[in-house]
Amino acid sequence: MTGPGKRTMAAREGIDRQKLYPLAEAVKLVKERAKAKFDETIEVAMNLGVDPRHADQMVRGVANLPNGSGRTVRVAVFARGVKADEAKAAGADVVGAEDLVERVQGGNIDFDRVIATPDLMPLVGRLGKVLGPRGLMPNPKVGTVSMDVAGAIKGAKGGAVEFRVEKAGIVQAGIGKASFSAEQLAENIRAFADAVQKSRPAGAKGHFINRVAISSTMGPGVKVEPASLFTGS
Repeated sequence: MTGPGKRTMAAREGIDRQKLYPLAEAVKLVKERAKAKFDETIEVAMNLGVDPRHADQMVRGVANLPNGSGRTVRVAVFARGVKADEAKAAGADVVGAEDLVERVQGGNIDFDRVIATPDLMPLVGRLGKVLGPRGLMPNPKVGTVSMDVAGAIKGAKGGAVEFRVEKAGIVQAGIGKASFSAEQLAENIRAFADAVQKSRPAGAKGHFINRVAISSTMGPGVKVEPASLFTGS
């Protein structure tokens, strides 16, 4: 079995894999090691003190990143009439109703976020088996089922990041790009952590955010002291 390559070993140099770094220092270490030829995504992963198998311990929500995510997000909107016109004016990439259902059923899913007005949710519900596994099903809890389609589109394109706890109790998301300044990344990570903290379910006991790590697309993970997410350090 081959071991880590020279590039991986070089990226790991200077990182104590057992140490919990203050957020500012962790961000600096990750940025210094993001040396790919493309603008790497900076990702955060949090291990939470919940068991998602229990309904009262499910964690789901949306974080509004103050500096945006750095991604170009394509948005599809299920709406009719005036609301469809509002969606188009707000910059939606795809707008429709029955025609959009047919498009999705035909496998043409070239968008990253789906928004729907409440009256069209019975129609969108037919697509649960297609959109659900992709994490695209609209949900009022994260603001993607709304009569304020313009606001929802603005949020989606401006840096709103959805999160949902996985089976192992982990939430993760891309919170920016390596080209962002260290301050911008730290602000986005804190905004994400704050949104996760506010989504703490009633069934969660003891410590909620247990472990945190950040990394770039091609770089090593750096462990973060959870308390530093809320202290400004």
